[in-house]
Amino acid sequence: MNQTVLTRAAVAVAGTALLVGGLTACGGDKADAGTGKADGGQGAPAKAHSSVEAVKASYLKTVAAGFAKAELSIVGADGKTTGQSGTKGWYPSSHDVILKSERPDTRSIMIADMTYTGLAEPRDGKSWMSMDLAKDGKPGVRLNDDPAEYLAMLLGQEKLVHVGTEKTADGIDAEHYKGSFAAADLIKADESTKVMEEANRTYLHQAVKHITTFEVDLWIGKDGYPVRADTVSTDDRGTTRTTAKFSDFGKAAPVQAPPAEQVVSLEDMNKETDRKLKEADRTLQEADKKLRDAGLGGLDLDS
Repeated sequence: MNQTVLTRAAVAVAGTALLVGGLTACGGDKADAGTGKADGGQGAPAKAHSSVEAVKASYLKTVAAGFAKAELSIVGADGKTTGQSGTKGWYPSSHDVILKSERPDTRSIMIADMTYTGLAEPRDGKSWMSMDLAKDGKPGVRLNDDPAEYLAMLLGQEKLVHVGTEKTADGIDAEHYKGSFAAADLIKADESTKVMEEANRTYLHQAVKHITTFEVDLWIGKDGYPVRADTVSTDDRGTTRTTAKFSDFGKAAPVQAPPAEQVVSLEDMNKETDRKLKEADRTLQEADKKLRDAGLGGLDLDS
C-alpha cells in the first residue's frame, strides 16, 4: 500500500470519527450504526431499580434457605421491651429462641402449631412443657417475625421505595427500602407477583388482618438476603415497634423439638394440678369433719 492510500485511509477514519462524535453530541439516533446501537454508543439506558423485583428475588432466595439466625428487640403497646435471640424458620413457621423480658430468660421452641417452653424447674423429671396452638383442629394463625414473612408482606407492594445503597447501623452494605402500608395493602400482598404458595398466602392474609397500619425500613444485603427490618405495626391494641436482624441464612441448624421423654403437655399439667387440688380439698373436708365430730368447731371452710 503506497503513502497516498494510507493518507486517504487516515482521512476517512478521522472523518468517520468526527461524524460519529457530531451525531452523538446532537443526540442522533443513528450514531454508532456499525454496532446496531441507537443511543450514541452508550448502550441501553440503565434499568431503574425495582423494589418489587428486588423483594421478589430476595423472597425466593430466602424461602430456599429455610432457616436463619435472628436477633429481635420488641417494644410493645404497653411500652415494655422484650427480645428474642436464636434461630427462625419458615414454611412451617418455627423458632428456637431465648425469650428476654423483665422475667428470667426462657427458651422457647416452636414448630408449626406446637410450642415447647423450657421449665424453670423440672416437672415430674421433665424439663419442657408443650402446648398445641391449634384450636378444634384448625391451625393457630399468628405472625412469626421471620425474614421470609417480612418479605412476604412486601411482595408486590409498589409503595415500597428504594432509598439507596448504604450501610446498616451494624455496618453491613445493603440496599435500603422504605414503605408505609394500610390494612388493604397488606391483604393484597403478593397479588401482583404470585410467587407464594396459595396456602402460605392465605395464612399470611389471616395473620395480618388485625393490622391497621404497617411501616417498614428493610435492608437487603449484597448476597440477596434481608439483613435487617425495622417495623412499626399498629392495631386495636396499640403500636408495636420491632427491630429484627438476620444472618446465617441456610447455615443455621433446623429447629428440632425436644426429646419426647423430656416433654409434659400443658393439658397433662393442668389435669395433674386439678387432681392435686381436688385431693387437697378432700383432705381438708375430711379434717373438717373429724374436728366437728370431736366438737372442736371444724375448719370454717366456707369463710
